[in-house]
Amino acid sequence: MGEQNHVKFPQEVIDEYAALGVDLPALFSAGHLGTRMGIEIKEASADRVVGTMPVEGNTQPYGLLHGGASAVLAETLGSVGSMLHGGLGKIAVGVDLNCTHHRGARSGLVTGVATPVHRGRSTATYEVVITDEQDRRVCTARLTCLLKEAPTAPTA
Repeated sequence: MGEQNHVKFPQEVIDEYAALGVDLPALFSAGHLGTRMGIEIKEASADRVVGTMPVEGNTQPYGLLHGGASAVLAETLGSVGSMLHGGLGKIAVGVDLNCTHHRGARSGLVTGVATPVHRGRSTATYEVVITDEQDRRVCTARLTCLLKEAPTAPTA
């Protein structure tokens, strides 16, 4: 968890943010919770977000991946896709998350892939499929984010 892992953004997205003086790869993270859980974003665009999370450290008392951990991974990936869809003038806030847990995972990494179901002006919905290292579906989630106007910095 301590090693630096850079998010893969499409070059045109990096360039768009760089034109506004924002170093997007340096700015983006999975947040404090995502960091504690070991989430690593491997690829990110409005069309597809991929991330991994270790099972170890994210289990419930029976030694299985905690359903809440799957929910955190799903909300993280769907929120990133929604943020990239919304662009610089919007922030993405999760308003609905639904998770169906299909099977348990006891070890290794799980991988989540978020793809858009709906991308509008005020909401974005992503389906997130989480699989284990044998490519078996562990969880299917759907996240809807509200796209709010980004707050403007106060002028002096």
